[in-house]
This record gives sequence, structure tokens and C-alpha cells, in this order.
Amino acid sequence: MALLVLGTGNRKKGIELAGLVAPLGLEVKTLADFPEAIEVVEDGATFAENARLKAARQAIHLGRWVLADDSGLSVDALKGAPGVFSARYSDPGATDARNNTKLLQALQGIPVERRTARFVCHVALADPTGKLRTESHADCRGRIIPELRGGQGFGYDPLFEIVEYHRTFGELGLTVKAFLSHRARAMRQILPEIQRLIAIGEWV
Repeated sequence: MALLVLGTGNRKKGIELAGLVAPLGLEVKTLADFPEAIEVVEDGATFAENARLKAARQAIHLGRWVLADDSGLSVDALKGAPGVFSARYSDPGATDARNNTKLLQALQGIPVERRTARFVCHVALADPTGKLRTESHADCRGRIIPELRGGQGFGYDPLFEIVEYHRTFGELGLTVKAFLSHRARAMRQILPEIQRLIAIGEWV
């Protein structure tokens, strides 16, 4: 069975991505399955640059097809912050809890109606030579609520409310998130191209 490596060591993100690529019928592994995987420095200025870096450099190192995403939160009232620094917003060794605490502190005094935000995701696929073969980009709009709600998901999910549902991603869970999220939307765009690459015999 053809193998696809998901360019993440984050267990929860790995589970989410694995579910999204399941229709491809590929064997799927994450970086956690490869002790020799490298830590790619995410020094790009955009989500697209970071996704490309993670996919290409890891693909070359492992000699495998690698699909990597770079995702984050952009809050309008904070001029787009935390942006590409979403994962390390509070400090270099940030945890979800510290990032969420810093975000709430930064938004203190700002009413909910002005806390509009969007989750952004860029996905890139590189072949074993490191050549970028396809990519996609999507976002999901919502707002940041004043307190954590829901224990599902990860990252900023318990603070990110989908206004139409009056629920956060932390409350909606993976099933709904698999339809609505920025990552799900980006993956739906890229899956047909991956299927095409498999069909024409490129996946070796």
C-alpha cells in the first residue's frame, strides 16, 4: 500500500489529518512513527512558506511523500496576531493553556462582537525528492469568546466560536469540525489532486 507521511508529531492533529485523508485509501503515518524525523525550523513569513518548508525538508530527509500543513489563528482586533506564531504565541515552549491565557489577556476589554477571527490553513504535498507537487489554502471564520468552552479539539479550539452554531470547536467535536474547519476545507481542495497523482502512477 502506498504510504503518506503526515508532517506532524502532534497526536491530536495527526488523528484529525488521518481522518481527513482516509478516503485516499493510503497507508498513513505521522512523524511520531519516524524516530529519525527532523525538526524543521518554521521561519517562513506566511503559513504557505512554512507548510512548504515542512513538507519539502521532511520529504527529502525521509525519502517519502510528505503532506504538511501550517495553520494558525488570525484575530482582527490584534492586527492578525498570533498568525504564524500561533503555536508559540506565549513563549517558545508554549502550551495550549498558556497560549489561550495570553490571547484572552490581549483581548481584555474588547467586546465579543469585535473579536472576529479566522483560522487559516495551508497544506503542501512534497514527493520524496522534496519537490512540491500540490498545495491548497482555506480559512474558517468565527470569533473569540471570553472563556474556554468544550474539552475537545486542541489549540485555540475552546475559544473559537462558530457564530452560526453558537458553539466552539471545543464543543462541536471532530465530526462537525471535519466539515467546517479550515484544515478540513483545505484538505477537501487537495484530495482530488492527490488522487490524480496516484491514478497516473506518480506515487512510487
